[in-house]
Amino acid sequence: MALTGRAAAAALVGALIALTARATWALIAVNAVLVAAIGADLVLAAGIRPLRLSRAGDTRILLGQVGSVTLTLANPGNRGLHAVVRDAWQPSAGASPAATRVLVPAGGQVMLTTTLRPSRRGDKAASQVTVRSFGPLQLAARQGNRAAPWSVRVLPPFLSRRHLPAKLARLRQLDGMHVSLLRGQGSEFDSLREYVVGDDVRSIDWRAAARRMDVMVRTWRPERDRRILIVLDTGRTSAGRVGGIPRLDTSMDAALLLAALAARAGDRIDLLAVDQQVRARVVGASRTEVLTAMTNAMAPIEAQLVESSAAVLASSVLAIARQRCLVILLTDLNAAAIEAGLLPRVRMLSARHRVVVASVADPRQDEMAAGRADATAVYAAAAAEHARGERARVGALLRRRGVDVIDAPPGRLPAALADAYLNLKAAGRL
Repeated sequence: MALTGRAAAAALVGALIALTARATWALIAVNAVLVAAIGADLVLAAGIRPLRLSRAGDTRILLGQVGSVTLTLANPGNRGLHAVVRDAWQPSAGASPAATRVLVPAGGQVMLTTTLRPSRRGDKAASQVTVRSFGPLQLAARQGNRAAPWSVRVLPPFLSRRHLPAKLARLRQLDGMHVSLLRGQGSEFDSLREYVVGDDVRSIDWRAAARRMDVMVRTWRPERDRRILIVLDTGRTSAGRVGGIPRLDTSMDAALLLAALAARAGDRIDLLAVDQQVRARVVGASRTEVLTAMTNAMAPIEAQLVESSAAVLASSVLAIARQRCLVILLTDLNAAAIEAGLLPRVRMLSARHRVVVASVADPRQDEMAAGRADATAVYAAAAAEHARGERARVGALLRRRGVDVIDAPPGRLPAALADAYLNLKAAGRL
């Protein structure tokens, strides 16, 4: 039961009447009338238990976009329902409005739309629906909670999609679909054509030249149907924020751009998310479905405040990638984590696969390193220089072990990783 503001106002009026009459019977009469009115209101209010609730609407929303879920409230009773309905969601779902006043006739129904503006990735679940049913005098109300389960998965936003047209244009150029074929790149035979000045003489096909009575050269194209394994480090270093965005989210954005590009190139893409255990796995998805599968798998992943296990990472990679492939490891170039974990095992991985380590650099370090305004700024600059030096040293250690290293700010990392993939493909080094 819940009392309304009208009940409080009626009680105040009754108190004034009792004070004016200055008699006990007046106080008793006023209270009796008020209690009777509240009781009648509760009796005449529509019941909550008979109500039937159902939902429909979005089940997936991109982070940063708006979705909606419709709650249908049916009143099968013989009394009209005058109520306030609160559709509760977890706070990060950004649900609105908080409550809605409805009037549902007997045997009728009403549809309430809840707008969702989520602020974080993951699964957002609807909590209970609270219904407060008022009587005709609106002095008191019945109140109860009803379950109406629904879940919406908030997907990574894929902000780097804007880079995709430019990368696809370069891919078409590399793949021979552009007007000008690139000569001497790739290792898959494409076609024969007549020799022109500037062609590499090593590409001349002498047998074809003898048959055609003209000098013919082979043209090549980058390899297709190669395998790419993207590994997301979900350990403690991925929880750090750069530019207000967690490193893990930037890594996901880079992984999505690379997956979209590689799928168009005809390569196979797999995904692992690892810290001390495998948090997500996408293996064997078709090229048309891999982007959807990766987005769906990455949505509920959160950074774990534990040190990632390089042993688990290496064993998981080797268990999936039994043949040579391109392994993209998205992690932080943290000196302590790399030297104690990844570095002792990276030689084993690079001996069997082409390994690329991509990391999110903090542009704030460059700003701090340039500061010389006062003593505090000088100390901050020294700390920034030390941090940059450590990252450069770790990168050099990895390169000496045959690993390609990409260290770029959040806004440039997805494009830099895509360019590195295209460069490897053009050079035939996948």
